[in-house]
Amino acid sequence: MRNTVTEKVISVHHWNETLFSFKTTRQPGITFESGQFVMIGLEVNGRPLLRAYSIASPHYADELEFFSIKVPDGALTSKLQEIQVGDDIIVTTRPTGTLVPGYLNEGKHLYLLSTGTGLAPFMSIIRDPFIYDHFEKVILVHCVRYTSELAYQDEIMNVLPENEYYGDLVREKLIYFPSVTRENNAEPVDEHNADLMHHQRITTLITSGKLSDDIGLPALNTNSDRFMLCGNNDMLQDTMQLLDELGFSKATSRVKGDYVIEQAFIDK
Repeated sequence: MRNTVTEKVISVHHWNETLFSFKTTRQPGITFESGQFVMIGLEVNGRPLLRAYSIASPHYADELEFFSIKVPDGALTSKLQEIQVGDDIIVTTRPTGTLVPGYLNEGKHLYLLSTGTGLAPFMSIIRDPFIYDHFEKVILVHCVRYTSELAYQDEIMNVLPENEYYGDLVREKLIYFPSVTRENNAEPVDEHNADLMHHQRITTLITSGKLSDDIGLPALNTNSDRFMLCGNNDMLQDTMQLLDELGFSKATSRVKGDYVIEQAFIDK
């Protein structure tokens, strides 16, 4: 198949019964911006079966990383969740996408609003030192149903702040805001941050003012706040409508704006 390569699986991690992530080798010809996606897949019945996946690894990493849901009857994920180290993965060689910081107007605060596996592109972005040069604060909101779905929490809270190259930027500028909507007694992975957990949906956190209040930042303002959205279609539609009502403008492939989504992932 043209414009594809075969990469080897080098690690697999199952977060719970519904979520897993994996890393593959990365051929030198694959270059991407933080937030972009590729098509990945497997050969099924002699033909490639591909789906769009955001790249979770930073653009400078030697490997490619992906974060996926497990769908028992999914055409691809039912098979992808069974992969093991050494297996082959088909990857397209031309990453693309609109969920990149370059489409945003200048601002002071960058809000990364995600649900479920929508966290994937933001894991690439928060591991990119470039983003901290352009914003005073980067707020990562990850909204899930159950605490077991808070993938990467330990890395966000404990590993990234100790990174030898940009850990100081993470400690100074990154704010992590997990929210679990179906477990009111959920506790964070890190017992030293017992007050970290929240329990509202993203739109409720915004409309109530709780998000701004809890992180100690001013109320949302079109002059200073910018947003990147990734998650399920309902969240995208509801949050876009809310941001529109608050006066924020949506970025397009031709015009910069105050918020940006991955247009390829949204249901038309």
